[in-house]
Amino acid sequence: MTETITSRTVRSPAAPPVLGGLGLFTVLLAAALPLIDFFIVNVALPTIGKDLSASEAVLELVVAGYGVSYAVLLVLGGRLGDLFGRRRLFLGGMAAFGVTSLACGLAPTAWTLVAARIAQGAASAAMLPQVLATIQAATQGPRRAKAMGLYGATAGLAMVAGQILGGVLVAADIAGTGWRAVFLVNVPVVIVGLVLAARVVPETHSPHPEPVDVPGTFLLAASLLALLVPLTEGRAAGWPLWTWLSLAAFPGIVSAFYAVERRADRQGRTPLVPPSLLALTSLRRGLVLILPFGMGFSGFMFVIAVALQRGAGLGPVAAGLALVPLAVTFFFASLAGPRLVTRYGTRVVTAGSVVQAVGLGLIVLAAWRSWPHLGFVELLPGAAVAGVGQALQLPIIFRIILSEVPPARAGVGAGVMVTTQQSALALGVATLGTLFLSLIPGMGMRDALVTTLLVQLAGVVLTGLLSLRLPRAIG
Repeated sequence: MTETITSRTVRSPAAPPVLGGLGLFTVLLAAALPLIDFFIVNVALPTIGKDLSASEAVLELVVAGYGVSYAVLLVLGGRLGDLFGRRRLFLGGMAAFGVTSLACGLAPTAWTLVAARIAQGAASAAMLPQVLATIQAATQGPRRAKAMGLYGATAGLAMVAGQILGGVLVAADIAGTGWRAVFLVNVPVVIVGLVLAARVVPETHSPHPEPVDVPGTFLLAASLLALLVPLTEGRAAGWPLWTWLSLAAFPGIVSAFYAVERRADRQGRTPLVPPSLLALTSLRRGLVLILPFGMGFSGFMFVIAVALQRGAGLGPVAAGLALVPLAVTFFFASLAGPRLVTRYGTRVVTAGSVVQAVGLGLIVLAAWRSWPHLGFVELLPGAAVAGVGQALQLPIIFRIILSEVPPARAGVGAGVMVTTQQSALALGVATLGTLFLSLIPGMGMRDALVTTLLVQLAGVVLTGLLSLRLPRAIG
């Protein structure tokens, strides 16, 4: 008698997605592009205005149109990534970023450039949340901590490098392209990024895809527009009535947004920004820290660019190179961040704010003593120290914010964090930039610069004090 034994093949569960070294490089490259483009235009604006006969108000829109559309659509971009696949949205957003960059570089008129910049901001909003969501979903443990540290370092470097690169490209006038090179340079980078991403970036989904919250999306967009548009356009437009009406409407729209989201949560539906997500202590307190830090960072970059070019008489290259010490020390200090956090916890952020305050104080002293002879040498000590302080804050704050966010909501968490960061960057240019430009007629360039930097110094102190409320350990 022969006994036949039938074996049944048992399928092993699919291996979890893994983001390798080249994949991490690819997503970090993509993360740098939108931030570089926020700052790269600063030094090119005078040339754009002259070439396209653009008024100051239109030039403000070249900056604000990108920043506002970017900030408004970020959370939606994160939700769409969770719903349709993060790799798919990443590839689509990157391709759109390349096309819109080409449109910016070829824009025949100022208003065409504004429209292309708005579209470029929307493309960035589709691409960037997928970077953090992919890191959260495809890395674990020490690899995730290292990846988040590198993301923070990349973000900080991109914000400084954008301004330096913009000055170099405008001055180089490659093949007669002038200011257009600051946008056209994105195209070959995007092509390389797409080729790499198609091969090395894994696809990740939320295990429970959540539909788009249409009322929440509309109200979040309306609230950000009500705040950011009048603040970024008000000074150039002469603060007309609509700017004040918009600002007055902002608290009411935010209240309506929160009420709609809370009701959706209680009814078992899926809100755009789940209140339960904001209940996470690390996320909530980290977001509060992003506001003064981001406002100070972008405000400083804008103000120092104007002061060095219009006041100290430096060209775009020299003005950009004056910030190189900040970029160099930021990079090296950010590499030490993960080890320091392992040993000292979130108190590293507090120490970073103290170091940054010292560096900013040295910059204030240099501006007071050396004006108008302010350049690389005079700014070197303060910029170098401030770079170390910033590196001990930004990457770690990013890691803190996302430390408790579950992988299923990685896209939403990333969208909320980057929206807050982008809004803070836009607010920094609007508030500190407006303060600086408003003080110049009455106080002169030097005193206006010193006063504005002292206001930023107060923001650094506030960041340090708020950091004391962070949980000591990062999960």
